[in-house]
Amino acid sequence: QVQLVESGGGLVQPGGSLRLSCAASGSILSIDAMGWYRQAPGKERELVAAIFSGRDTNYADSVKGRFTVSRDGAKSAVWLQMNSLKPEDTAVYYCNVRLYSRQNYWGKGTLVTVSS
Repeated sequence: QVQLVESGGGLVQPGGSLRLSCAASGSILSIDAMGWYRQAPGKERELVAAIFSGRDTNYADSVKGRFTVSRDGAKSAVWLQMNSLKPEDTAVYYCNVRLYSRQNYWGKGTLVTVSS
């Protein structure tokens, strides 16, 4: 099993920046991919960004050029640097890891609110 704890959410003005962090513990040697999803009110959960074992990354079109996902070498932490934030980025952001077995684990989520 993998335990995930997110931090770094909060209220930010449009155009501002936030950095989300996610600490992983447990069976981290079994982690294949790490990333972030988000769910806005009334909408389905969607992929924001992911980073894979070879450090390849994947981003939602809506965040390309503004968000950057990164992780440490031990796969014990993953970060999401969010710049040029927009009101439509407001959502609960969830840390996700996928094991080589294709099993997924989720954090409890951290709220990001972009508002003036």
